[in-house]
Amino acid sequence: MKADLLIHSAAQLCVVPSHDGGPQRGHRLGDLGLVEDGAVACADGRIVAAGPTAEVRADWQAAVELDASGQVVCPGFVDAHTHVVWAGDRADEFVQRVQGATYQEIQARGGGIMATVRATRAASVERLANESRSRLDRMLAHGSTTVEVKTGYGLSTACELKMLEAIDALAVSHPVTLVPTFLAAHAVPDEYGDDPDGYVDLVVEEMLPAILQSPISNFQFCDVFCDEGAFTLAQTRRVLEAARDLGMGLKIHADEFRPLGGVALAVELGAISADHLVCTPPEEIELLGQSETVAVALPATPFGLAHRAYTPAHAILEAGGALALATDCNPGTAWCESMTFVIALACRTMRLTPAQALVAATLNSACAVGLGARVGSLQPGYDADILILDLPGVQHLGYRFGGNPVRQVVKQGRLIQASL
Repeated sequence: MKADLLIHSAAQLCVVPSHDGGPQRGHRLGDLGLVEDGAVACADGRIVAAGPTAEVRADWQAAVELDASGQVVCPGFVDAHTHVVWAGDRADEFVQRVQGATYQEIQARGGGIMATVRATRAASVERLANESRSRLDRMLAHGSTTVEVKTGYGLSTACELKMLEAIDALAVSHPVTLVPTFLAAHAVPDEYGDDPDGYVDLVVEEMLPAILQSPISNFQFCDVFCDEGAFTLAQTRRVLEAARDLGMGLKIHADEFRPLGGVALAVELGAISADHLVCTPPEEIELLGQSETVAVALPATPFGLAHRAYTPAHAILEAGGALALATDCNPGTAWCESMTFVIALACRTMRLTPAQALVAATLNSACAVGLGARVGSLQPGYDADILILDLPGVQHLGYRFGGNPVRQVVKQGRLIQASL
């Protein structure tokens, strides 16, 4: 049979099979579907075969063949939580944190999210798209083939729509698959500083309808930052219930600094993911483990803030939960474009094995953005998003850090770069 592309002779082929049609949960996390001397064949942008090289090559011939001898072949990374579209930077805040200032202190001085809001409001659509495109280029070079991207640096109807326009421009011009999320409830803007409930009114009554009525609207999810210094549990409920009633999927930022009950709310409302989860109480971890909501850990964020607490991965797995990984790429706390670095952090700070971290960064992250039946695995029928890693085995993925092991990226069956 004819294929477009065949990658063969991989030292290790990581198929990363779904479990019961969904993510890998609890102690079953880390099933790589490992094939030594493996091969994968692609046709029309999809995986058509994956298995031992001898078997795949006996059944399939391809116009293009890649020899992956001595290397690891795995699915493209899925970055399930990013704020990758923004303008400007906050390097000055990094210096303040190094000198001892806390995130909340910087925010109280007018920095933090609002500093990026001011820069983003002042930027044109073209500038937003161009600055963000360079970040997406680097994410792709480090193996991320699908990236969730949030608004939330506009915080007005016009500027949130401007962010949507920039995201749409990138979605049609960049090889990375983008999954847009509406996050106007990211912070209370300065003009509503004395009336946060009034801002929630604006989000619910004006922004959500305007976004969904926009001719370029492609939002799939609505997110809210439910935490100390952001939005209360009651405000979060109001926004998420309004979004749900409009047919949007739900996400939540919760328990990064202080638990407010956001995880229990996410489970109650059937959110597809709950993200951060650094200080989630045990009883809410149990609820999470019994639900379909994916826990998305963002280890680059506490690392970026020099905090010692990280997502309690093993408690989530003990409860039977589904765990994913993402970069949280943003200008304030985690300007990180490398999922391989996130994997290395997760292995060290959350005590995941490299196999567990790889599944959390591929299939489980795909499930956290509603694409678990399409990307994150090399099972036949999935998009042919494939990485060739210049590593002798999967254990080296968490073992090494600071470099880029990605030798080759294939996106929907198309060779993106010959070398990286």
